[in-house]
Amino acid sequence: MTSELVIDAQQKEISIALLEDKQLVEYQNESRQASFSVGNIYVAKVKKLMPGLNACFVDVGYERDAFLHYLDLGSQFNSYQKYVKQVESDNRKLYPFAKATTQPDLDKEGSIQNVLKAGQDVLVQIVKEPISTKGPRLTGELSFAGRYLVLIPFGDKVSVSSKIKKGEERARLKQLIHSIKPNNCGVIVRTVAEGKRVAELDAEMKILVKRWEDAISKVQKTQKRPQLIYEETGRAVAMLRDLFNPTYENIYVNDENVMNEVKNYVSLIAPEKTNIVKLYSGKVPIFDNFNITKQIKSSFGKTVNYKHGAYLIIEHTEALHVVDVNSGNRTREKGQEANALDVNLGAADELARQLRLRDMGGIIVVDFIDMNLAEDRQLLYERMCKNMQKDRAKHNILPLSKFGLMQITRQRVRPAIDVNVEETCPSCFGTGKIKSSILFTDTLERKIDRLVNKIGVKKFYLYVNPYVAAFINKGFISLKRKGQFKYGFGVHIVPSQKMSFLQYEFYDDKKEFLDMKEEQETK
Repeated sequence: MTSELVIDAQQKEISIALLEDKQLVEYQNESRQASFSVGNIYVAKVKKLMPGLNACFVDVGYERDAFLHYLDLGSQFNSYQKYVKQVESDNRKLYPFAKATTQPDLDKEGSIQNVLKAGQDVLVQIVKEPISTKGPRLTGELSFAGRYLVLIPFGDKVSVSSKIKKGEERARLKQLIHSIKPNNCGVIVRTVAEGKRVAELDAEMKILVKRWEDAISKVQKTQKRPQLIYEETGRAVAMLRDLFNPTYENIYVNDENVMNEVKNYVSLIAPEKTNIVKLYSGKVPIFDNFNITKQIKSSFGKTVNYKHGAYLIIEHTEALHVVDVNSGNRTREKGQEANALDVNLGAADELARQLRLRDMGGIIVVDFIDMNLAEDRQLLYERMCKNMQKDRAKHNILPLSKFGLMQITRQRVRPAIDVNVEETCPSCFGTGKIKSSILFTDTLERKIDRLVNKIGVKKFYLYVNPYVAAFINKGFISLKRKGQFKYGFGVHIVPSQKMSFLQYEFYDDKKEFLDMKEEQETK
């Protein structure tokens, strides 16, 4: 199996697609202005205590206050609080972390009102992004994740991933980490650290310690609260950190700055793989070139088709996700039981992909087609378990119930991705009527004339549907060539699968959007 990562960096958002054997299996889309990412650390203010819940609400600058439970404060909460006070007390010289004293562990049976009070500063980290009507979820036990290691300030243990089975390797890693870790720090050794040399682990340890030191120095420099003191790495790098493996053949990026950021990170964790990071400079949009746009449009939405006419119906509710398996218009050549098994096995393959692709979390209930044979139900359960082995999120799968339902729980860290593939028609804006199609090119020429002769933009890119682009480029002396002779060779036509039939968008040479909609079009 070959894996490729494709990164589409736009002005306002960044999209990341993971392809396995050219099939889309993971997709992330995030605004570049988003600031409430998992892993961010804040010095925040306690807003309101909730003794009944043994929790409090904390102001981290989000429209809804974040939630912090007493049990999430962490055993070393008192040590963090004392060290923050020591740092805040002297704005000239940073109190060295090596001299910080560890305080007694927090009582697990304690109450929130005995530890915190309204208006108090707390050092917290986001563990769950805002989902639906809920604010972010916080923890008081800070961690800095790297490729091989996770650094936990004020921790006292060195833990090794349970997926590393060999006793001698576990002992080697523990002894090695004890020799290089700084005082007052705990470390979790990740699975990918197996077999790594001390130089590689020590280099990453120094990077993680530097992140902690930089974060705490920001606490000293300003008293503004709430204050972001550590921002998780960009989406591209964060996804790489968790996903990167030697099977990657290529990482394509369409933005030079993001490419350099990714290249620098890859050179740190796998210098021999630096050459797989490549800048995409093709004329066609990067997702169109790798057939990702089409896969996104066919893989999201309420109905998802898979092999031989069968399909899934996926519904999202506040409490859970519901999936219904339908055989569609299949021909029943094998008999009812064999046909039901075949449809269900195909559904298990597609559903495992959908869970990763949409990042669906919480409770998922799947209504498979009823099967009479116990061995067929067991085969389906085993197939689902095998497919989910590739999923990085923690999950639990129960066998089929007597009603034919399969229940799955999957770790939910951020909201499920919901790409709305059924949008208001951009040509008629929901009215059901559009201008004559034959006059569409006249409309485009009028916009180009205004852009070049009145606004003064000489070089720009016009994104249109591939069918329209083919019509504009048709013939030896095409409409495109005539336009270039008339308005200059700064006119570039770009076919984009994102555009509907009579939709168009203008961008300048810096790829910034130019709003050329007429007033009557926006009504």
